[in-house]
Amino acid sequence: MSQSFDIAVIGATGTVGETLVQILEERDFPVGNLHLLASSESAGHSVPFRGKNVRVREVDEFDFSKVQLVFFAAGPAVTLSFASRATAAGCSLIDLSGALPADQAPQVVPEANAQVLAGLKKPFQVSSPSPSATTLAVVLAPLLQVIDLQRLHVTASLAVSAQGREAVTELARQTAELLNVRPLEPTFFDRQMAFNLLAQVGKPDDQGHTLLEKRLVRELRQVMSLPLLKISATCIQAPVFFGDSFSVTLQSGAVVDLAKVNAALEDAPGIELVEAGDYPTAVGDAVGQDVVYVGRVRHGIDDLSELNLWLTSDNVRKGAALNAVQVAELLIKDLL
Repeated sequence: MSQSFDIAVIGATGTVGETLVQILEERDFPVGNLHLLASSESAGHSVPFRGKNVRVREVDEFDFSKVQLVFFAAGPAVTLSFASRATAAGCSLIDLSGALPADQAPQVVPEANAQVLAGLKKPFQVSSPSPSATTLAVVLAPLLQVIDLQRLHVTASLAVSAQGREAVTELARQTAELLNVRPLEPTFFDRQMAFNLLAQVGKPDDQGHTLLEKRLVRELRQVMSLPLLKISATCIQAPVFFGDSFSVTLQSGAVVDLAKVNAALEDAPGIELVEAGDYPTAVGDAVGQDVVYVGRVRHGIDDLSELNLWLTSDNVRKGAALNAVQVAELLIKDLL
C-alpha cells in the first residue's frame, strides 16, 4: 500500500502501548509520522520504532489535527478527557479502555463482527474490547455456526499485566521476597499475590460483581449481537505475568456435535486448536503469539448438550494491542 497514515498512540509507555507500537512495525502498518503520547510523568521517554527511538510527548499539548488515527491505550479517564478533542479535529480513534458507550464507539473484534465498521461515519470511533471479551469472541464466532448457544459460563484466570506495569512489578517483588524468605508486605495488591490465587479482580458492587466482570458480559453480548445471552462470569487474579486462561462452558439447546465443533475451530481465523490429549498453557504456548489457543474440547460429564473448553491467549498482545491494530487495518483498507 503506497498511502501512509499519520498515527498517534496515547499511553505509549504502558505495556499495551509499547506492544501496540511493536505490532505496527511487525505488520508493516503504513505509518507516516508516528506520535507517541503519554502523561507528563512519562513524557521524555523513548520507544523504538523502525530502527529509531521515538520520543514520547505530553498528550495535553498535542494537536490532533496532525494525525488521521489515534489509539487510546491509556485508562478510561484519559479517553474521556481527549476523545472529543480528537474527533473535533477530524481524527478517527480506536479506544482500548472501554470508556466510550457502544452507540458512540462500537466494540469490534475482526474475527467476529468486522461488518459493523461498514456502518460508521468519519471521523470513526471504534472500541477494542477488553482482552477477555476479545479472546472469547474469537472462539465463540465459529462456534455459533454449529451450536445453538443458550447460556455461557466463564471463569477467567487473568494475568497481573491486566492491571498494568505496577502490578507486574509487584508480583516480581513478592516472588523474590518469598523465595528469599523475607517478610512479605503487599502494596499494589491487598494481600499475597505470588504463589496464590485471588478470587476477584477489583472491588465488587452490592451484588458481588466486579467492574471487569460486568464489562466482559456487556462487551461480549455486543460483539456477538446477542443482547439477551445469559452469561455468568468470574474473573480471578492468577500469579502469572502475561497470558490469560479461561475455563468455558457453553450450554446448547441440542446435542453438541464434537466433530463439527472441532472442524469449526480448526478452520477459524485467529485460533490454534490443540489436539485431543494435550492442552495449551499461557506460558508455554500463548505468550508472544497472535492466536487464541483452544484445548480440552469435550462434552459435559453427563450432558451431551454441554460443551467445555479451555482457552489461553496473550492478554496484552492478542487480546489488546493486536486486536486494535487489526481494526485499524480494516479502517485504512476500506474507510479512511
